[in-house]
Amino acid sequence: MKNIKLFFRNQPPGRLIASGFALVILLGAFLLLLPVTIKDGAEVSVIDALFTSTSAVCVTGLIATDIADHFTVFGQAVVAILIQVGGLGVTSIGVGLVLAAGKRVGIKSRVLVKEALNVDTYKGIVRLVKAVLMMTLCFEAGGALLSFLVFSQDYAPLHAAGISIFHSIAAFNNSGFDILGGLQNLIPYQDDVLLNLTTCTLIIFGGLGFLVILDVLKRRRFRRLALHSKVVIATSLALLAVGTVSLKATEDITWLGAFFQSVSARTAGFSTYPIGQFTNAGLFVLCVLMFIGASPGSTGGGIKTSTFFVIFQEIRGMCAKKTVHAFHRSISRQNVSKAFMITILSGTVIGIAVFLMCILEPDFSFMQIFFEVISAFGTVGLSTGITPDLSVAGKTVLILVMFTGRVGAFTLLSMWVNRAEPNARYSEETISVG
Repeated sequence: MKNIKLFFRNQPPGRLIASGFALVILLGAFLLLLPVTIKDGAEVSVIDALFTSTSAVCVTGLIATDIADHFTVFGQAVVAILIQVGGLGVTSIGVGLVLAAGKRVGIKSRVLVKEALNVDTYKGIVRLVKAVLMMTLCFEAGGALLSFLVFSQDYAPLHAAGISIFHSIAAFNNSGFDILGGLQNLIPYQDDVLLNLTTCTLIIFGGLGFLVILDVLKRRRFRRLALHSKVVIATSLALLAVGTVSLKATEDITWLGAFFQSVSARTAGFSTYPIGQFTNAGLFVLCVLMFIGASPGSTGGGIKTSTFFVIFQEIRGMCAKKTVHAFHRSISRQNVSKAFMITILSGTVIGIAVFLMCILEPDFSFMQIFFEVISAFGTVGLSTGITPDLSVAGKTVLILVMFTGRVGAFTLLSMWVNRAEPNARYSEETISVG
């Protein structure tokens, strides 16, 4: 036992976080294959159970089998728990359980939480976890209550309550799962203003990141916020506006529908219109939004809004021959380098996955495959409708892409790179670029 503890203590944080997600996914797949989980007459293969578990833990929402049509109430509860664990993070849940048991949180646990929530200091880690758990409970309880006002009009009270709780958990954790059945998602409620706005609110706050929400609650005025909060809020608002206008211009949908899909494409995955009927221009807009995704320390995926902002500012600074800055603050070269590295790694993962999918799934168009891979990597869950018809090999590729998107390509790379930075450096020389 002592050797096991020593082994885990010596592992880098990225490796432990990735291993934790992998173990939860495997446990979830096992639970989804139990007879008590599957409805009578329904069939769930091993690959579909693994796909569903991965999609839930990675808060994606891509579905190979409809949750309501194939799983019992117990099975749906398992999926909801997997979404919650995946959204909050294995480490945050673990620390929460330690606190609930009245035990002290160790240094290693604090390191893991710091890495998982992407914070810069160990100070106040326990208070941060408590705030995150309480905030999640409040948002999801409020979302469930408002959703119940809508679903209770079409379902029995108990059934409506179950749908509302599941929907609120899925929305706040930016996972596009639903339990309405028939692979219809939220299309029947495309004109329901209350459900649309409730879902959008949960998605937006879940995607902003816990640190940003806490910063807003503490400082209240925009000019007093930390640079990170200003960047996240400004970028998120800009993307929502551009996405809404672009979708309205390319698709025959209402302004409410355009706004909802612009919000949802930022890693949530709910849809109020059939995505498979969108034009290539509309699908491209969604791909861009899905690739950028949510914000650091949130329940969403993608390269993150702050990464996109830093790259945009770097390009802008190079064109104007100015230093990289925003809101009267300079942005470090380390941030710039990391932003470009994350984007390049993400693009590489997507490129390899698209290439493999084109070979494995020749019956689907390039845009369908490209959209599916982007959705999987951004942990979004939007689909043109091809997911259930993919082969075992195709689903396996998407499982790996979803896992990479949730854990992060940069984190996965750091799993195997744990060496100290050398003191000696080579002399500098310029090369011709461009």
